[in-house]
Amino acid sequence: MQRRPKNKTVLAMVGLPARGKSFMARKMARYLNWRGHRTRVFNVGSYRREHLGAKKDHRFFDPDQREAREARRKVALDALDAALGWVVAEGDVAVFDACNITRDRRDEIRARCRHAGVDLCFVETICDDPAVIEENIRATKLKLPDYEGLDPEDAARDFRMRIAHYRRLYQPLDDESSSFVKLMAFKGGGRRVVVNRVDEDPTLRAAQLLLSFQSRERDLWLVRHGESTHNVAGRIGGDAPLSDRGRAFAGKLGEWLAQQDKGPVEVWTSTLVRTRQTAEIVSPDHTPWRALDEIDAGVCDGMTYAEIAEQMPDVHEGRKADKLRYRYPRGESYLDVIQRLDPLIGDLERVTEPLLIIAHQAVLRALYAYLMGHPREEAPFLEIPLHTVIELAPGGHLPTERRHPLVP
Repeated sequence: MQRRPKNKTVLAMVGLPARGKSFMARKMARYLNWRGHRTRVFNVGSYRREHLGAKKDHRFFDPDQREAREARRKVALDALDAALGWVVAEGDVAVFDACNITRDRRDEIRARCRHAGVDLCFVETICDDPAVIEENIRATKLKLPDYEGLDPEDAARDFRMRIAHYRRLYQPLDDESSSFVKLMAFKGGGRRVVVNRVDEDPTLRAAQLLLSFQSRERDLWLVRHGESTHNVAGRIGGDAPLSDRGRAFAGKLGEWLAQQDKGPVEVWTSTLVRTRQTAEIVSPDHTPWRALDEIDAGVCDGMTYAEIAEQMPDVHEGRKADKLRYRYPRGESYLDVIQRLDPLIGDLERVTEPLLIIAHQAVLRALYAYLMGHPREEAPFLEIPLHTVIELAPGGHLPTERRHPLVP
Protein backbone atom coordinates (compact mmCIF):
# COMPACT_ATOMS: atom_id res chain seq x y z
CA MET A 1 0.00 0.00 0.00
CA GLN A 2 1.43 3.37 -1.05
CA ARG A 3 1.95 5.79 1.84
CA ARG A 4 -0.04 9.01 1.55
CA PRO A 5 2.21 12.10 1.49
CA LYS A 6 1.94 14.59 4.33
CA ASN A 7 -0.30 17.58 3.76
CA LYS A 8 1.38 20.93 3.25
CA THR A 9 -0.43 23.36 5.52
CA VAL A 10 -0.60 27.04 6.42
CA LEU A 11 -2.08 27.97 9.80
CA ALA A 12 -3.03 31.64 9.48
CA MET A 13 -3.62 33.56 12.70
CA VAL A 14 -6.53 36.03 12.93
CA GLY A 15 -7.37 38.63 15.55
CA LEU A 16 -6.73 42.02 17.05
CA PRO A 17 -3.32 42.83 18.57
CA ALA A 18 -2.55 41.73 22.16
CA ARG A 19 -4.84 38.67 21.96
CA GLY A 20 -2.08 36.06 22.30
CA LYS A 21 -1.69 35.17 18.61
CA SER A 22 2.11 35.02 18.63
CA PHE A 23 2.14 33.04 21.88
CA MET A 24 -0.20 30.46 20.36
CA ALA A 25 1.70 30.42 17.06
CA ARG A 26 4.94 29.53 18.81
CA LYS A 27 3.19 26.99 21.03
CA MET A 28 1.69 25.22 17.99
CA ALA A 29 5.03 25.24 16.18
CA ARG A 30 6.86 23.71 19.16
CA TYR A 31 4.26 20.98 19.49
CA LEU A 32 4.06 20.12 15.80
CA ASN A 33 7.85 19.99 15.43
CA TRP A 34 7.97 17.67 18.45
CA ARG A 35 5.40 15.44 16.76
CA GLY A 36 7.49 15.26 13.59
CA HIS A 37 5.82 17.93 11.43
CA ARG A 38 8.45 20.38 10.17
CA THR A 39 6.97 23.69 11.29
CA ARG A 40 8.11 27.30 11.19
CA VAL A 41 6.53 30.58 12.31
CA PHE A 42 6.49 33.54 9.90
CA ASN A 43 5.80 36.65 11.97
CA VAL A 44 4.69 39.65 9.91
CA GLY A 45 5.73 42.11 12.62
CA SER A 46 9.32 40.86 12.34
CA TYR A 47 9.16 41.17 8.54
CA ARG A 48 7.80 44.68 8.85
CA ARG A 49 10.57 45.78 11.21
CA GLU A 50 13.21 44.14 9.01
CA HIS A 51 12.04 45.75 5.76
CA LEU A 52 10.43 48.99 6.91
CA GLY A 53 12.27 49.66 10.15
CA ALA A 54 11.12 49.71 13.77
CA LYS A 55 10.06 52.72 15.80
CA LYS A 56 6.66 52.98 14.11
CA ASP A 57 4.08 54.70 16.28
CA HIS A 58 0.32 54.17 16.05
CA ARG A 59 -0.07 56.54 13.09
CA PHE A 60 1.67 54.01 10.85
CA PHE A 61 -1.25 51.63 11.51
CA ASP A 62 -3.99 54.15 10.81
CA PRO A 63 -6.03 52.76 7.87
CA ASP A 64 -6.53 56.30 6.59
CA GLN A 65 -2.80 56.59 5.92
CA ARG A 66 -2.81 55.20 2.38
CA GLU A 67 0.95 54.96 1.84
CA ALA A 68 1.53 53.18 5.17
CA ARG A 69 -1.44 50.89 4.53
CA GLU A 70 -0.02 49.77 1.17
CA ALA A 71 3.43 49.27 2.69
CA ARG A 72 1.96 47.06 5.41
CA ARG A 73 -0.05 45.05 2.88
CA LYS A 74 3.03 44.46 0.73
CA VAL A 75 5.22 43.28 3.60
CA ALA A 76 2.44 40.98 4.85
CA LEU A 77 2.04 39.33 1.46
CA ASP A 78 5.82 39.08 1.06
CA ALA A 79 5.91 37.22 4.39
CA LEU A 80 3.08 34.96 3.19
CA ASP A 81 4.96 34.20 -0.03
CA ALA A 82 8.06 33.35 2.01
CA ALA A 83 5.96 31.02 4.17
CA LEU A 84 4.47 29.32 1.12
CA GLY A 85 7.87 29.00 -0.56
CA TRP A 86 9.32 27.35 2.53
CA VAL A 87 6.46 24.97 3.22
CA VAL A 88 6.24 23.81 -0.40
CA ALA A 89 9.99 23.28 -0.73
CA GLU A 90 10.93 21.76 2.62
CA GLY A 91 8.36 22.10 5.39
CA ASP A 92 5.06 20.62 6.52
CA VAL A 93 3.40 23.53 8.36
CA ALA A 94 3.94 27.28 8.07
CA VAL A 95 2.32 29.37 10.81
CA PHE A 96 1.46 32.78 9.33
CA ASP A 97 1.49 35.04 12.37
CA ALA A 98 -0.37 38.25 11.48
CA CYS A 99 -3.65 40.00 12.33
CA ASN A 100 -5.44 39.14 9.04
CA ILE A 101 -8.50 41.00 10.31
CA THR A 102 -10.40 41.66 7.06
CA ARG A 103 -12.20 39.30 4.72
CA ASP A 104 -10.32 40.82 1.78
CA ARG A 105 -6.97 39.92 3.33
CA ARG A 106 -8.16 36.41 4.13
CA ASP A 107 -9.40 36.05 0.55
CA GLU A 108 -5.90 36.94 -0.65
CA ILE A 109 -4.43 34.32 1.66
CA ARG A 110 -6.88 31.70 0.38
CA ALA A 111 -6.09 32.49 -3.24
CA ARG A 112 -2.33 32.24 -2.74
CA CYS A 113 -2.58 29.01 -0.74
CA ARG A 114 -4.88 27.51 -3.37
CA HIS A 115 -2.44 28.48 -6.13
CA ALA A 116 0.43 26.87 -4.20
CA GLY A 117 -1.57 23.69 -3.56
CA VAL A 118 -1.35 24.17 0.21
CA ASP A 119 -4.06 23.47 2.79
CA LEU A 120 -5.21 26.43 4.89
CA CYS A 121 -6.71 26.76 8.34
CA PHE A 122 -7.43 30.06 10.12
CA VAL A 123 -6.86 30.29 13.87
CA GLU A 124 -8.72 33.23 15.41
CA THR A 125 -8.25 34.54 18.94
CA ILE A 126 -11.00 36.65 20.50
CA CYS A 127 -10.76 38.30 23.92
CA ASP A 128 -13.05 40.89 25.50
CA ASP A 129 -11.42 40.99 28.94
CA PRO A 130 -9.73 44.43 29.37
CA ALA A 131 -7.53 43.12 32.20
CA VAL A 132 -6.12 40.31 30.04
CA ILE A 133 -5.54 42.66 27.10
CA GLU A 134 -3.74 45.20 29.29
CA GLU A 135 -1.60 42.44 30.80
CA ASN A 136 -0.65 41.23 27.31
CA ILE A 137 0.30 44.76 26.28
CA ARG A 138 2.55 45.28 29.28
CA ALA A 139 4.04 41.77 29.35
CA THR A 140 4.95 41.50 25.66
CA LYS A 141 4.17 44.50 23.46
CA LEU A 142 6.19 47.06 25.42
CA LYS A 143 9.27 44.89 24.82
CA LEU A 144 8.97 45.27 21.04
CA PRO A 145 11.74 47.18 19.23
CA ASP A 146 9.04 49.74 18.28
CA TYR A 147 9.04 50.97 21.89
CA GLU A 148 12.69 50.65 22.83
CA GLY A 149 13.69 53.51 25.12
CA LEU A 150 10.15 54.85 25.37
CA ASP A 151 8.40 55.54 28.68
CA PRO A 152 6.22 52.46 29.47
CA GLU A 153 3.08 54.54 29.98
CA ASP A 154 3.57 56.36 26.67
CA ALA A 155 4.27 53.05 24.94
CA ALA A 156 1.15 51.40 26.41
CA ARG A 157 -0.95 54.39 25.36
CA ASP A 158 0.43 54.23 21.81
CA PHE A 159 -0.27 50.49 21.55
CA ARG A 160 -3.85 50.96 22.70
CA MET A 161 -4.27 53.48 19.88
CA ARG A 162 -2.78 50.94 17.46
CA ILE A 163 -5.42 48.43 18.59
CA ALA A 164 -8.12 51.06 18.02
CA HIS A 165 -6.98 51.48 14.40
CA TYR A 166 -7.24 47.74 13.82
CA ARG A 167 -10.62 47.54 15.55
CA ARG A 168 -12.11 49.94 12.98
CA LEU A 169 -11.52 47.35 10.24
CA TYR A 170 -11.90 44.10 12.16
CA GLN A 171 -14.23 41.54 10.61
CA PRO A 172 -14.32 38.38 12.76
CA LEU A 173 -14.28 35.03 11.00
CA ASP A 174 -17.63 33.66 10.01
CA ASP A 175 -18.00 30.40 8.08
CA GLU A 176 -16.41 31.85 4.91
CA SER A 177 -16.38 28.25 3.61
CA SER A 178 -13.11 27.72 5.45
CA SER A 179 -11.41 25.45 7.92
CA PHE A 180 -10.94 27.40 11.14
CA VAL A 181 -10.46 27.30 14.89
CA LYS A 182 -11.77 30.04 17.17
CA LEU A 183 -10.51 30.56 20.71
CA MET A 184 -12.71 32.94 22.66
CA ALA A 185 -11.81 34.25 26.13
CA PHE A 186 -14.45 36.22 28.01
CA LYS A 187 -14.34 38.57 30.95
CA GLY A 188 -14.45 36.65 34.22
CA GLY A 189 -12.46 33.67 32.94
CA GLY A 190 -15.04 32.22 30.55
CA ARG A 191 -13.68 30.38 27.52
CA ARG A 192 -15.02 28.76 24.39
CA VAL A 193 -13.40 26.92 21.48
CA VAL A 194 -15.06 26.44 18.09
CA VAL A 195 -13.57 24.01 15.57
CA ASN A 196 -14.92 24.03 12.00
CA ARG A 197 -13.98 21.56 9.24
CA VAL A 198 -10.76 20.44 10.91
CA ASP A 199 -10.32 16.70 10.44
CA GLU A 200 -6.80 15.93 9.17
CA ASP A 201 -3.25 16.00 10.48
CA PRO A 202 -1.38 18.21 11.20
CA THR A 203 -4.19 20.77 11.58
CA LEU A 204 -6.18 18.41 13.78
CA ARG A 205 -3.23 17.99 16.13
CA ALA A 206 -2.82 21.77 16.40
CA ALA A 207 -6.53 22.15 17.16
CA GLN A 208 -6.35 19.47 19.84
CA LEU A 209 -3.48 21.33 21.52
CA LEU A 210 -5.42 24.59 21.43
CA LEU A 211 -8.32 22.91 23.23
CA SER A 212 -5.95 22.70 26.22
CA PHE A 213 -4.52 26.16 25.73
CA GLN A 214 -3.91 28.42 28.73
CA SER A 215 -2.91 32.02 28.08
CA ARG A 216 -0.85 32.07 31.27
CA GLU A 217 1.98 29.63 31.75
CA ARG A 218 2.92 28.36 35.21
CA ASP A 219 6.19 27.52 36.93
CA LEU A 220 7.35 24.01 36.07
CA TRP A 221 10.09 21.88 37.58
CA LEU A 222 11.48 18.71 36.00
CA VAL A 223 13.56 16.33 38.10
CA ARG A 224 14.67 12.74 37.94
CA HIS A 225 13.92 10.45 40.87
CA GLY A 226 16.58 10.10 43.54
CA GLU A 227 19.36 7.64 42.90
CA SER A 228 18.07 4.04 42.85
CA THR A 229 19.86 0.80 43.63
CA HIS A 230 19.88 0.11 39.87
CA ASN A 231 21.62 3.46 39.30
CA VAL A 232 24.31 2.40 41.77
CA ALA A 233 24.81 -0.88 39.88
CA GLY A 234 24.66 0.80 36.46
CA ARG A 235 21.60 -1.21 35.40
CA ILE A 236 18.85 0.17 33.14
CA GLY A 237 15.11 -0.13 33.57
CA GLY A 238 13.65 -2.25 36.32
CA ASP A 239 11.59 -1.10 39.29
CA ALA A 240 14.30 -0.69 41.90
CA PRO A 241 13.85 1.31 45.12
CA LEU A 242 15.84 4.37 46.14
CA SER A 243 19.33 4.03 47.56
CA ASP A 244 20.26 5.77 50.81
CA ARG A 245 21.68 8.60 48.72
CA GLY A 246 18.46 8.76 46.71
CA ARG A 247 16.38 9.13 49.87
CA ALA A 248 18.71 11.89 51.08
CA PHE A 249 18.17 13.71 47.78
CA ALA A 250 14.39 13.43 48.13
CA GLY A 251 14.65 15.12 51.52
CA LYS A 252 16.72 17.96 50.02
CA LEU A 253 14.21 18.28 47.17
CA GLY A 254 11.36 18.70 49.65
CA GLU A 255 13.29 21.38 51.54
CA TRP A 256 14.18 23.19 48.32
CA LEU A 257 10.59 23.15 47.08
CA ALA A 258 9.30 24.58 50.37
CA GLN A 259 11.80 27.44 50.07
CA GLN A 260 10.36 28.45 46.68
CA ASP A 261 7.24 29.73 48.44
CA LYS A 262 5.00 29.12 45.40
CA GLY A 263 1.90 28.07 47.33
CA PRO A 264 0.15 24.81 46.39
CA VAL A 265 2.26 22.72 44.00
CA GLU A 266 0.92 19.86 41.90
CA VAL A 267 3.25 16.84 41.85
CA TRP A 268 3.29 14.20 39.08
CA THR A 269 5.28 10.97 39.09
CA SER A 270 5.55 7.80 37.06
CA THR A 271 4.05 4.60 38.44
CA LEU A 272 7.49 3.16 39.26
CA VAL A 273 8.76 2.74 42.82
CA ARG A 274 11.74 5.11 42.61
CA THR A 275 9.66 8.14 41.55
CA ARG A 276 6.85 7.44 44.02
CA GLN A 277 9.34 7.03 46.87
CA THR A 278 10.93 10.34 45.92
CA ALA A 279 7.52 12.04 45.82
CA GLU A 280 6.38 10.58 49.15
CA ILE A 281 9.27 12.32 50.88
CA VAL A 282 8.59 15.59 49.00
CA SER A 283 4.80 15.72 49.24
CA PRO A 284 2.08 13.36 50.51
CA ASP A 285 -0.20 14.40 47.65
CA HIS A 286 1.01 13.34 44.19
CA THR A 287 -0.43 11.83 41.01
CA PRO A 288 1.16 8.82 39.24
CA TRP A 289 0.99 8.66 35.42
CA ARG A 290 1.86 5.53 33.47
CA ALA A 291 2.80 7.78 30.54
CA LEU A 292 5.73 9.03 32.66
CA ASP A 293 7.23 5.54 33.13
CA GLU A 294 10.80 5.13 31.90
CA ILE A 295 11.52 3.87 28.39
CA ASP A 296 10.86 0.12 28.21
CA ALA A 297 14.19 -1.61 27.66
CA GLY A 298 12.46 -4.85 26.65
CA VAL A 299 14.79 -7.87 26.73
CA CYS A 300 17.58 -5.57 27.97
CA ASP A 301 15.72 -4.58 31.13
CA GLY A 302 17.98 -4.85 34.17
CA MET A 303 21.22 -5.16 32.15
CA THR A 304 24.21 -2.81 32.14
CA TYR A 305 25.25 -1.07 28.93
CA ALA A 306 28.49 -3.09 28.99
CA GLU A 307 26.49 -6.34 29.17
CA ILE A 308 24.32 -5.24 26.24
CA ALA A 309 27.40 -4.40 24.14
CA GLU A 310 28.95 -7.79 24.94
CA GLN A 311 25.88 -10.05 24.76
CA MET A 312 23.74 -8.17 22.19
CA PRO A 313 26.09 -6.25 19.91
CA ASP A 314 23.35 -5.78 17.30
CA VAL A 315 21.22 -3.91 19.89
CA HIS A 316 24.21 -1.83 20.98
CA GLU A 317 25.06 -0.87 17.39
CA GLY A 318 21.41 -0.28 16.45
CA ARG A 319 20.90 2.25 19.25
CA LYS A 320 24.23 3.87 18.52
CA ALA A 321 23.25 4.34 14.86
CA ASP A 322 19.78 5.82 15.52
CA LYS A 323 18.98 6.38 19.17
CA LEU A 324 15.74 8.24 18.39
CA ARG A 325 14.11 5.49 16.33
CA TYR A 326 15.78 2.29 17.49
CA ARG A 327 13.39 0.15 19.51
CA TYR A 328 14.70 -2.21 22.16
CA PRO A 329 13.62 -5.78 21.26
CA ARG A 330 10.17 -6.17 22.86
CA GLY A 331 10.61 -2.66 24.25
CA GLU A 332 10.41 0.96 23.14
CA SER A 333 12.25 3.64 21.18
CA TYR A 334 12.40 7.35 22.00
CA LEU A 335 9.74 7.87 19.30
CA ASP A 336 7.51 5.42 21.20
CA VAL A 337 8.06 7.47 24.36
CA ILE A 338 7.03 10.66 22.55
CA GLN A 339 3.96 8.86 21.22
CA ARG A 340 2.78 7.80 24.68
CA LEU A 341 3.57 11.20 26.17
CA ASP A 342 1.46 12.96 23.53
CA PRO A 343 -1.93 12.56 25.32
CA LEU A 344 -0.31 13.86 28.52
CA ILE A 345 0.64 17.17 26.85
CA GLY A 346 -2.97 18.33 26.93
CA ASP A 347 -3.17 17.66 30.67
CA LEU A 348 0.16 19.42 31.20
CA GLU A 349 -1.03 22.51 29.28
CA ARG A 350 -4.23 22.67 31.36
CA VAL A 351 -2.40 22.85 34.70
CA THR A 352 -2.52 26.36 36.17
CA GLU A 353 -0.73 25.73 39.49
CA PRO A 354 3.05 25.29 39.75
CA LEU A 355 3.91 21.75 38.68
CA LEU A 356 6.71 19.40 39.75
CA ILE A 357 7.29 16.35 37.52
CA ILE A 358 9.40 13.55 39.04
CA ALA A 359 10.22 11.05 36.33
CA HIS A 360 13.06 9.37 34.41
CA GLN A 361 15.86 10.36 32.09
CA ALA A 362 14.42 9.34 28.71
CA VAL A 363 10.92 10.62 29.53
CA LEU A 364 12.22 13.96 30.81
CA ARG A 365 14.45 14.31 27.74
CA ALA A 366 11.36 13.99 25.55
CA LEU A 367 9.30 16.43 27.67
CA TYR A 368 12.17 18.92 27.88
CA ALA A 369 12.53 18.85 24.07
CA TYR A 370 8.86 19.79 23.71
CA LEU A 371 8.91 22.50 26.37
CA MET A 372 12.14 24.14 25.16
CA GLY A 373 11.58 23.80 21.43
CA HIS A 374 14.40 21.34 20.68
CA PRO A 375 14.06 19.18 17.53
CA ARG A 376 13.02 15.71 18.61
CA GLU A 377 16.17 14.32 16.97
CA GLU A 378 18.08 15.99 19.82
CA ALA A 379 15.91 14.49 22.57
CA PRO A 380 18.00 11.31 23.20
CA PHE A 381 21.09 13.41 23.83
CA LEU A 382 19.74 16.18 26.09
CA GLU A 383 21.41 16.40 29.50
CA ILE A 384 19.06 15.54 32.37
CA PRO A 385 21.36 14.71 35.30
CA LEU A 386 20.40 13.02 38.55
CA HIS A 387 19.81 15.17 41.63
CA THR A 388 19.27 18.38 39.65
CA VAL A 389 16.04 20.40 39.48
CA ILE A 390 15.40 21.95 36.05
CA GLU A 391 13.31 25.07 36.65
CA LEU A 392 11.29 26.36 33.69
CA ALA A 393 9.68 29.71 34.51
CA PRO A 394 7.40 31.64 32.12
CA GLY A 395 9.30 34.12 29.98
CA GLY A 396 9.25 35.37 26.40
CA HIS A 397 9.21 32.96 23.48
CA LEU A 398 10.45 30.07 25.63
CA PRO A 399 10.51 29.37 29.35
CA THR A 400 13.44 30.79 31.30
CA GLU A 401 15.62 27.90 32.45
CA ARG A 402 17.66 27.52 35.63
CA ARG A 403 19.28 24.35 36.96
CA HIS A 404 19.62 23.67 40.66
CA PRO A 405 22.00 20.84 41.67
CA LEU A 406 20.97 19.41 45.05
CA VAL A 407 23.88 17.25 46.14
CA PRO A 408 22.71 14.74 48.78
